[in-house]
Amino acid sequence: MKLASFTYQGRESWGAVQGDRIVDLGRHFGGKYPALADFIASADFAGRDRIVQGLAADIPVSAISFLPVIPRPEKIVCLVRNYMDHHQEVLAAGMHRELSEFPPIFLRVWRSQVGHGQPIIRPKVSEQLDWEGEMALIIGKGGRHIAPADAYSHIAGYACYNDASIREWQFHAKQIAAGKNFVGTGAFGPWMVTADEIPEPENLKLELRLNGKTEQSSNTSNLIFKIPTIINYCSTIFDLVPGDVIVTGTPAGVGWSRKPPHFMKHGDVVEVEIEKIGILRNPVVNEA
Repeated sequence: MKLASFTYQGRESWGAVQGDRIVDLGRHFGGKYPALADFIASADFAGRDRIVQGLAADIPVSAISFLPVIPRPEKIVCLVRNYMDHHQEVLAAGMHRELSEFPPIFLRVWRSQVGHGQPIIRPKVSEQLDWEGEMALIIGKGGRHIAPADAYSHIAGYACYNDASIREWQFHAKQIAAGKNFVGTGAFGPWMVTADEIPEPENLKLELRLNGKTEQSSNTSNLIFKIPTIINYCSTIFDLVPGDVIVTGTPAGVGWSRKPPHFMKHGDVVEVEIEKIGILRNPVVNEA
């Protein structure tokens, strides 16, 4: 099942995407679950197929504005250099970083996110807005000290993510969060595909295209730290809760590593496509 968050006629809601139409589950539940994360945390999530059966998909996708899949997650945990080819291109570009023994992570704030179709914003203070196509996972069952063998049972679904980076600010210090939290730079969507439909999340083709040209092309099988390790590590630090988002890292092909470097600019269109999940598409605009 594809589940999305959206606004429709000035109202925020969430629902199941069926072709070119949406079942408005937020309206169906009458406020019982105000947001998708609330539904994911509920007992009703397990019976979602039965619930959706017989409900009208009465809203055209063309009539909505997509929000980030989880608009206000408690945590957005992102991984750095979690594809070997990306780690190697970072070294080749002159940045000396040791291959970490443990998953290297940083946090994004939810206000930095945008939904499918919404603009990624190049801030006034930067000429170096870079792309990073990634797969995100959404936590469905919370927990602490989650064993690697149990990790997949804690995942509600998967989505596309563009962890766009403001490179000058990222390189202000060794801690990179400054370049990863500008408003309107974390694109997330268009929907999540529930985990039951993605039996092999570590064997999915991932591509990023800028104005139709493929800039990144890889497979999630190339993750250095695999999903069970990531969840185990994160849950050792945090109490993971339903709706938390973990963004698993980007492969080689970022603009910063090019010679000369190449960055996104006003008027560009960037797409992240992941096999079995969908296409996340966003225009790029300058900050007003």
